[in-house]
Order: sequence, then C-alpha cells, then structure tokens
Amino acid sequence: MILALGARVALAVSYRWRRLCSALVASRFGHAPGHVYLGKDCIVVGHRHIRLEGRFVALARNRIEAIDRHGSHRFTPRLQIGDNVSMEYDCHIGCVNEVSIGARVLMASRVYISDHAHGGTTAQDLALPPNARPVVSKGPVIIEDDVWLGEGVAVMPGVRIGRASVIGANAVVTRDIPPFSVAVGAPARVIKTLPAASDAPPSLALPGVPDTAPDIFKAVSES
Repeated sequence: MILALGARVALAVSYRWRRLCSALVASRFGHAPGHVYLGKDCIVVGHRHIRLEGRFVALARNRIEAIDRHGSHRFTPRLQIGDNVSMEYDCHIGCVNEVSIGARVLMASRVYISDHAHGGTTAQDLALPPNARPVVSKGPVIIEDDVWLGEGVAVMPGVRIGRASVIGANAVVTRDIPPFSVAVGAPARVIKTLPAASDAPPSLALPGVPDTAPDIFKAVSES
C-alpha cells in the first residue's frame, strides 16, 4: 500500500516537473497560447520559428526542428502546429521551408515529417558525401485537420494530406492524399475513401474507426 502510494506520488511529481520544463521551453516559441507538454529527452531547434495554435502534447524522445541554417546556407522556416495535436514517441519533424500541421492531428510513434533533403540527383550533388550536399526544400508539407498518421509513417517534402485522412503504418507519403482517404504502402496509395460526415463535429473519430485517442495525461493529473 505504501509502495503503491509512493509510486503514485513520484509519478505526479514527475508530471508536474515535466509541465514546468515544458512551459519554459514553450515560452521561447514564436507563439504558444495553450497547454504544452514535452516528454523526457525531447529536442527542439529553432524555437522562434515554431508557432503552436493551442494544446500540444509530445511524449518522450521527439525531435521538432525548424532549421534556419546548414553550413553556409540560411533559411526562414515556418513550422505551425494546430490546436490539440498529439505526438507519441520518437517522432521527428524537420522544417527549412514550411510545415503546417492542422488541428486535432494524431501522430503515432516514429512518424517522420520533412520538407527538405540533402541535395538533389545531379552529378554535381552526387559527387559530394550526403552530409556535404546542400539542404534543399522540395516544397511545403501541409497536413490538414483531423489526420491520423500511423506507426512509422514518413511524410516526404511537397505533399498535402487532406482532412480526416488515415495513413497506415509504415506508409511513405510521396504525393498528395485527398481528404477522407485511407492510404497505405510505400509509396502510399489510397485504398479507401471515407464518407465525409459534414454534419458531425470535427473529431479524430472516423466512420467505422473507434476514437481511441484518450487524454493521455488524465490519469496522471488526477493522481
């Protein structure tokens, strides 16, 4: 009984500490009006280029990078994250141009989102080691509201994922995905179109798919 109580107290203290650390990091963002929680070992680069539009939760070991320089090259990144966005573990967002993530987007673990690459496929670029090639953007990444990115999804530069789409585990998104679509594979292809429930309130819940995105910190905060 005492051990269980001690564990609950330790968990609650750890949560409060993470909340404090998260608030200090969020104070350096370009805009962050809502609740922000960053888990242990999260890495944030380019704070002033990052705009949060509301509640944001990122669990442990996530990397959120708005990169304004690489070698002698300079960039003006714009990384915007909508209200009530959740990232599970080990995700990576890299931005040198523009990455826009809509409201209520859910990212499972190991999701990768990038608007850039190391060099192109010219003979001049290929003659250099990959890390010595210039970083170039191939276009912005736009992820619209209510999108669900499954485990291990990679979203490549220059694509738009339409509202309420579901991207299956380990898919590699190399082209635009229409709204209300289910896409899987590498490269990702649409295998199903979902009915657009225009009369329903915005939600992560989709037809035939239970809403399994709980408030992941409710149990801790009530401790």
